[in-house]
Amino acid sequence: MRTIILEIGKVSIKADLYDTPTAGAIYNALPVTGVVQTWGEEIYFTIGLKISPETGAKREVEPGELGYWPAGPAFCIFFGPTPVSSGNKPMAYSAVNVFGRLNNADFQELAAIKNGEKIIVRHHD
Repeated sequence: MRTIILEIGKVSIKADLYDTPTAGAIYNALPVTGVVQTWGEEIYFTIGLKISPETGAKREVEPGELGYWPAGPAFCIFFGPTPVSSGNKPMAYSAVNVFGRLNNADFQELAAIKNGEKIIVRHHD
């Protein structure tokens, strides 16, 4: 399994990537940097990749999952409800390719991250 590191300010989180075409494309494009935007309990940033929706792309995801939003195109980190959620689960604005999962992330740390912060995603050494 491939592991990546997400660095946002003083927060550093490991994530495991699933064995999907989206995960492979993102892994091969690393390192990438971006500017954080938040939407409820989702962090996302524009990524310079054009990836089509995969079979199984979905709107409702699990807390801690990583998604690629083809309409953005954006890298998304879901950790709680978004403005379109009907309960406690994250809900994407439209279907995302789920491609990975955070490892033991502190969701309270993620909730403290603000719009405009820099994010770096790189391979785990």
